[in-house]
Amino acid sequence: MAHIPDGVVTVPVLVAGAVASAGFLGLGLRALTPERMPRVAVLSAVFFVASLIHLPAGPASVHLILNGIMGAVLGWAAFPAILVALLLQAVLFGFGGLVVLGVNAMNMGVPAVLAGLVFRALWRRDRPRRTALLGAACGGGAVALTTVMLSLSLVASGREFLTVAQLVVLTAVPVMVVEAAFTAAALGLVARVKPEMLEEG
Repeated sequence: MAHIPDGVVTVPVLVAGAVASAGFLGLGLRALTPERMPRVAVLSAVFFVASLIHLPAGPASVHLILNGIMGAVLGWAAFPAILVALLLQAVLFGFGGLVVLGVNAMNMGVPAVLAGLVFRALWRRDRPRRTALLGAACGGGAVALTTVMLSLSLVASGREFLTVAQLVVLTAVPVMVVEAAFTAAALGLVARVKPEMLEEG
């Protein structure tokens, strides 16, 4: 659902994606301390595996993205984690592509970072129920923003992609619901048993 293959988008879209990704990568690497590397590696691996599992949805297929939970837990470090996973997917399995890597990283990484910023601004350690609600908003919201950015990337490359962009939006709705529920449950649990994980994001 969220991987654009090589040869689809135009050069201006590729350049915009590469420039935006380079900027976010620089900021993300600054937040990537040695102490946080194990957590970043684990969530990058989870992202890698989750987005490899495709389920049919009409004429298309969908997969989990999990960029909302990555942003909430990792903050800015979510961007390099997502970029590495996308690079490995492109090289090992041909999902997405190397030329379009910047666009795909932007479409999934920017919503993750924004979800993390919203979560960090509103989260309170002593409010696990609020954490779950925030998790739902971040999980579903990150997928929604990824879908919008993906659709805009396609439409900016030509009006002929308008139908495909509309299909992407329709097939993303069940993913938003599933990711909202999953992120709410996961972050609610973390807030109860190990809230310091969320403080370090």
